[in-house]
Amino acid sequence: MKKIKVGIIGPGNIGQDLMIKIGRSKYLELTCVVNIRESKGLERARKLGVDASPLGVDYLIEKYTGIIDIVFDATSAKAHLSAYKKLQDAGMFVLDLTPAAVGPYCVPAVNLDRNMLREKEVNLVTCAGQATTPLVNAINEVADVYYAEIVSSLSSDSAGAGTRANIDEFTETTKKALETIGGADKAKAIIILNPADPPIYMSNTIYTRVKDVNMEKITKATDECINRMKEYVPGVRYKMTPTLKDLNDDIVMLIVEVEGLGDYLPIHSGNLDIINASAIKIAEEKAKELLGV
Repeated sequence: MKKIKVGIIGPGNIGQDLMIKIGRSKYLELTCVVNIRESKGLERARKLGVDASPLGVDYLIEKYTGIIDIVFDATSAKAHLSAYKKLQDAGMFVLDLTPAAVGPYCVPAVNLDRNMLREKEVNLVTCAGQATTPLVNAINEVADVYYAEIVSSLSSDSAGAGTRANIDEFTETTKKALETIGGADKAKAIIILNPADPPIYMSNTIYTRVKDVNMEKITKATDECINRMKEYVPGVRYKMTPTLKDLNDDIVMLIVEVEGLGDYLPIHSGNLDIINASAIKIAEEKAKELLGV
């Protein structure tokens, strides 16, 4: 079967994990990887037989306009803001894995549809956004969330330079996604880089206050949501099922954990897995549309 050619900008932790996941895809063919300097990520791409260059986005556009249809940007919010217009003008569908949030937020379990695939680019929110926004949305659908707060704990060794450079944008982007995609009236997001050894799995505590406390409906909605997420993120699971904090209160809490596939980094790096798995899901749906399958 013909595959759609794709490129990666930024072969750091996320970029190198994407290389492995794209290699398993029935619909995507990794064709070019670029960075702004020589790096181990470029070396890895060359070993895979992929064209790799330290000349950045300009190299990708000059050589592959009309050839590459989909690009994964795994750099930083600042870098994406200087590159996205060039990529859009070159006609490439851009998957923005930074918190730059130029395009609309896309969370596959909630809002991946044909209209989303016709955008020039989409934003993957953040790893915490991908893990928590679907569940806040599920609760909101049946219980009307008027406040949501999430605390996302990541192993320190799974946070590369890009993640650390984007901490402020991370919290702001996740908060906005909880409101615009999750449906919460107001929201707050907190990230913790935990240096514990042995490393912890990605863990996300979701705290909501709801107007309609019906635990049977809430649990059914979150169960269905977890099953939808598992279709593209097999390692997502409850660490604590939805729980009403007090019978006389309206606080519903749950905890979800994400175990990665261990493609590039160890399985405790579920934060990498969930955002990359979401990006692959979107790219494959776009590829199927382009291929007409």
